[in-house]
Amino acid sequence: MAIHYLNIPLKDQDVESLNIGDLVYISGPFFTCRSLLQHYIFDDAHDLPFSTRKENCLIHVGPIVVKENDKWRLVSFMPTSSIRFEKWGARSVETWGLKMIVGKTTMGEKTTAMMVEKKCVHVSPQSVSPNLWIDHIKIKDVYLFDELGTIEAAWQMEADKLGPFIVDIDTKGKNLFDRLDITIAANKEKAYAMLNIPKDFEYTKLY
Repeated sequence: MAIHYLNIPLKDQDVESLNIGDLVYISGPFFTCRSLLQHYIFDDAHDLPFSTRKENCLIHVGPIVVKENDKWRLVSFMPTSSIRFEKWGARSVETWGLKMIVGKTTMGEKTTAMMVEKKCVHVSPQSVSPNLWIDHIKIKDVYLFDELGTIEAAWQMEADKLGPFIVDIDTKGKNLFDRLDITIAANKEKAYAMLNIPKDFEYTKLY
């Protein structure tokens, strides 16, 4: 496991140096994205109202933000599960020129294939720390606020050593969670055998 401190915009060589299990801290501009934004852009055929060329890092997050004295203040920030957005994942990587997606869990096969082709990685939070990160993030701007609302709007933000995130899909298509699933399945079999639990065991159904 290696620890990397990366600056956005990310270059191919930055993400190609990452392997699953590595830890990453990021600094520089990024933007937020959830389902309504991707639906608005890709399904309803609207243009993203800003360039992602210099902020090629997307974070799947719905930040909690309040407005005080005509300024936005970040209250809470915790990435959400990326696999929920698999429908638009490959198009997001290709269309927006992404080099990094940040979100909990992982992405599916189509997105992974596009990430390999375009040199992009997926990273997950190493811990649940929605308030510990606030001091590492500044709000720069917000787009589509009226159309999508606070949580689903596209927020442009600036990170200062934000992390740590663990690399779970690298540019070679290796997936940390797939490997963990194999280990978990093997450990489960050992535990069942040790406890004399039959392989056809089913959990109690309450309803």
